[in-house]
Amino acid sequence: MSGKPYDPAREGAEMSFKDRMSYADYLRLDRVLDAQEPLSKAHDELLFIIQHQTSELWMKLAIHEIRSAIRAIHDDELQSAFKMLTRVARIFEQLNSAWDVLRTMTPSEYTEFRGSLGQSSGFQSWQYRAIEFLAGNRNLAMLGPHAHREELVAALEDILAGPSLYDEALLLLARNGFDIGDDGRRTEWRETRAENDKVLAAWKAVYAAPQEHWLLYELAEKLVDFEDYFRRWRFNHVTTVERIIGLKRGTGGTAGVSYLRRMLDVVLFPELWKVRTEL
Repeated sequence: MSGKPYDPAREGAEMSFKDRMSYADYLRLDRVLDAQEPLSKAHDELLFIIQHQTSELWMKLAIHEIRSAIRAIHDDELQSAFKMLTRVARIFEQLNSAWDVLRTMTPSEYTEFRGSLGQSSGFQSWQYRAIEFLAGNRNLAMLGPHAHREELVAALEDILAGPSLYDEALLLLARNGFDIGDDGRRTEWRETRAENDKVLAAWKAVYAAPQEHWLLYELAEKLVDFEDYFRRWRFNHVTTVERIIGLKRGTGGTAGVSYLRRMLDVVLFPELWKVRTEL
């Protein structure tokens, strides 16, 4: 290495931030980086905390994007919805990658601090619940883990009061002249909808003539892309948990791996997957 050290100030870079907003100020990094408080002396607890905190941040962005996509579909602004749904799929790609980091922790290392978690569990993530409710999986029993926080229940009930992402896609089909039966007349949104043969027939017509129904066809593929990445996230969750704790019960009282495996059978957009067999 030769020559004088590089000085960014010589090219105009700001170097003094007294009484001015800096990078750390804008991002509130003092609050973000002070939010990790391990309860044990175990080396790997910091990894566990950061992995889950960053996942929650990505989920916060996913919720923002899904809500915006729902509004865009409602307003027939489909190009905007496509961009948002593409971003949601990429967010879940990031969430999938996070499991790769957590899987570097061995069962022995997790055992060192597992007792510090008490009854806390990712099963209790209200943001994950919000994503499921926004997508259309509206299992009302899952409000239970949040009953002790009125403001969280209110936020989830606000989601349940309106159409889900898939509901809005189906209403769009109806606005475009497709007969989707009861799904075109719904006014109560709290319950998970039942599969509908008329909806299946509508999507079959879209896929049979994509050039004629291009925007609906593209929306269908964006939804499938989202669920594809969402399923991968769930699968990686199961694999990571089994790799670290085997078949033991989860800290939140669930059956652990067997519970997570049941969640793999939940389908968000059933007719969009069934239509592939029909074509």
